[in-house]
Amino acid sequence: MDKVKEELIKMLNRGLELEHAARIQYLAHAEMIKGVNAEKIIERLKEIASDEGKHEEKFRTMIAGYLGGEPGMAMSKTQPAKELKNILSINLQNEKEAADFYNQIYKKLRENREAFKYEFSTLEHEIRHIIIDEEEHIVELSLLLG
Repeated sequence: MDKVKEELIKMLNRGLELEHAARIQYLAHAEMIKGVNAEKIIERLKEIASDEGKHEEKFRTMIAGYLGGEPGMAMSKTQPAKELKNILSINLQNEKEAADFYNQIYKKLRENREAFKYEFSTLEHEIRHIIIDEEEHIVELSLLLG
């Protein structure tokens, strides 16, 4: 396997770790929400967790199906929180960090387009789609934070 493909697989596995942790964290945080508007916020956090699960699947498919790598099973560190503002702040920061990292993956992929002659369009589409979702989460969490 060439160096560029190995680097991209490593980056995609890091993305998989981030998404796995995000899904678990959103589900745990949703259970901590209490108060008047809790139901809608819980619902939205669980929807975002579902999005993160879909991202995990996309990362696995890109790694194994398109690049012939091995999807990792590790998970990034999660951050416990109990108060709504803290929950939203933590997840907002994590979404921003993920979006920034996924833009690095996108850049690496585009810079090495010739190395992925038959995979490029699909890989580019999937990474872009994940970035768009993360940006949507950033906007939503920002709005919830006020």
